[in-house]
Amino acid sequence: MKGLMLVLRGRRAAMVTCTIVASLWMLAVGCRAADSASKTGFRFAAVSDKSVGLWEGDKPVLVYNQGVISREGVPANRSRSSYVHPLYGLDGEVLTDDFPRDHYHHRGLFWAWPHVRIGDQEYSLWDLRGIRHQFERWIEKDASSKGATLAMENGWYVGNEKVVQEKIQLRVHPAKGGERAIDVECEWVPIKAPMTLTGAEGKSYGGLTLRFAPGTNTAITIPAGLTKQDLPMTNLPWADLTRLWDAEKVTSGAAIFVHPSHPDFPPQWLTRHYGVLCLGWPGVKPATFPVGEVIRCRYRVWIHRGPASAERLAKAYGEYKAEAGAK
Repeated sequence: MKGLMLVLRGRRAAMVTCTIVASLWMLAVGCRAADSASKTGFRFAAVSDKSVGLWEGDKPVLVYNQGVISREGVPANRSRSSYVHPLYGLDGEVLTDDFPRDHYHHRGLFWAWPHVRIGDQEYSLWDLRGIRHQFERWIEKDASSKGATLAMENGWYVGNEKVVQEKIQLRVHPAKGGERAIDVECEWVPIKAPMTLTGAEGKSYGGLTLRFAPGTNTAITIPAGLTKQDLPMTNLPWADLTRLWDAEKVTSGAAIFVHPSHPDFPPQWLTRHYGVLCLGWPGVKPATFPVGEVIRCRYRVWIHRGPASAERLAKAYGEYKAEAGAK
């Protein structure tokens, strides 16, 4: 009898030992899976007290500058906030420029107009005369293996007075097949007085703008194909700029796709081979919005490795339209 008890005790001990080992093994597997997910998924981290960065795995995706950014040697009146820079390509190359010498006010991926009339006073959010963006709060900051969303509320300020409420959402999709999509949703509401927006005379720029980093072999492609000339006041659903980047010596590019719900679709553009794609909405004809009216504009920034033909771009734009439920 005593021997039987010893055998049973031994079996129980063995079972307990096996259970503990199995639990530890499952914990280890879970930790490895979590670690793997952290290496392949998205994550946010502060770059400074003025900027937040987004990574997918160990690759940088973008930096959003919510604080006021300035640069030594640049006039103080060119300090600005509320824009994306750097925006990165799929291999870590920097696609955007900030404070370029030819246009100190250009700033990565940004949204601004050269003529902003509030009531009977005119300002320029484009080159920062009399009006500015100011960060107010984060609406959403979510990152997982499936994507990342960064949403914020800003104000347009004249002095200490808020004149326009702004909401921006950046929704970042995982990189796949040599491309990445970043959906940009913008909302503006005049709150002080009626607001009139107008693009630059004879050029139309004013709205979403993407200023590119220095490079060579620049190719700008639109639905009609490769363009050799700069295009002012041209109505387009999309445009792409590809180049060989000076810093990293790789070729890649980015396109802006306009959502079919965009006001006055397709809007005007200005393209420049020195390295900028400018939406021109509402273009050279002013548009006035009463207090409380919500202005919504949606876009996709489509980043690609290597060159992109008009056919490849048209396919990607078609996929964007299909996601939007548009024909």
